[in-house]
Amino acid sequence: MSKKKHKKSNPHSAPKAKQSSQPSKSVNPVVWGVGAIVVMAALIIAAVVLTQKPSNTTSSNPETTDAATTPTPTSTVDTYTPPALEEGVTYTADIEVKDYGTITVELDQEAAPITCANFVELANSGFYDGLTFHRIIDNFMIQGGDPNGDGTGGSEHNIVGEFSSNGYDNPISHTRGTISMARSNDLNSASSQFFIVREDSTYLDGNYAGFGTVTKGMDVVDAICDQTESEGVVPTEEQPVITSITIHTDK
Repeated sequence: MSKKKHKKSNPHSAPKAKQSSQPSKSVNPVVWGVGAIVVMAALIIAAVVLTQKPSNTTSSNPETTDAATTPTPTSTVDTYTPPALEEGVTYTADIEVKDYGTITVELDQEAAPITCANFVELANSGFYDGLTFHRIIDNFMIQGGDPNGDGTGGSEHNIVGEFSSNGYDNPISHTRGTISMARSNDLNSASSQFFIVREDSTYLDGNYAGFGTVTKGMDVVDAICDQTESEGVVPTEEQPVITSITIHTDK
């Protein structure tokens, strides 16, 4: 992120008083005293002005996280707790991608119960239907689930970040096939955006909430990465469309 440079006043650039060629005249001591007071007051005011720091106007617009994101120690986001999933039941998600095929993910509610419940609730409500994979980075991951299609959007809720740097024990490692939640710098800012890891990215462990693993369809992830010409946040017309996400259980 570029930093704006603030120009500082140069205290040495003030114009000097013009020296008179006339012989000096005696000056009343009272005049000298008043003049000295005025000069001192001017110097004090100048010193105060020069030492004031400019106000910080940098906005805190959230950015979709990548490997370089440094987590913040505190959170100012109100979080939502979705209805818990049924214990002892295995949940899977079929992510249907137009013109590519289906990615099947097995969710791990033991590792990230809130994250899994949020994903299931959004999927069952049809939230993801028609959204896209808007951010694609070859040899890293594909990211989707943003209603804005540019990395700035989410659902109406934020959920707690279930990972170790936020105080949660989550053993899922970001190896090939892991599905995990995207977020901004705030640890509790995950909402609807998720990403699927194409190549091992274990440096993300402890800072992102992995919540499942692809059991079938990594060839779809590979094809999306290989066939998308742009990289990063891709143009809208190139974004693969998520036709639907269907939740299944083993009951």
